[in-house]
Amino acid sequence: MNQRALIQECSRLLEMFLISRAEVLERAVRACVEALRRGGKLLLFGNGGSAAEAQHFAAELVNKFYEKRPPIRAIALTTDTSVLTSIGNDVSFEAVFSRQIEALADAGDVALALSTSGGSPNVIRALKAARKRKLVTIGLTGEGGGKMAGLCDILIDVPSSRTPRVQEIHLIALHVLAEEIENRLA
Repeated sequence: MNQRALIQECSRLLEMFLISRAEVLERAVRACVEALRRGGKLLLFGNGGSAAEAQHFAAELVNKFYEKRPPIRAIALTTDTSVLTSIGNDVSFEAVFSRQIEALADAGDVALALSTSGGSPNVIRALKAARKRKLVTIGLTGEGGGKMAGLCDILIDVPSSRTPRVQEIHLIALHVLAEEIENRLA
């Protein structure tokens, strides 16, 4: 596929996503804002490129997206190498996020999980831990949501199974969330 065709594919997918997922994206914004207004926090996690997107989203909230404002409580569970490697070594890699949820989460917080396939075992385990602790669970995933679908209060699934396209749309969705959260909390 040439460059032009790739960009056209992404453009078509983005248009389809914005039309078909606008309502669910708004529900996610409202859930995050409500939790933050109650003094809660957002706990973000995923693997690989999704880990990078979780970290990027946390940075937009803790620092700023557009406006200089008070920081917004968001933690990427993908950044503490000592915690990640300790849990991975002593327990299992499947527990790297769930163990942090158990340590850091309070009822009413938001767990935002990213997985292009919807089937990452450590993400699934973290969502189960989040539900057990009464967190609002939001999933960003590919078409249908995979195993994550039944564990998410709000599922934002990109209507594609192609990992690069899903990740591209996730980044746009996260920017929409960041901007809307910032605007509504201002």
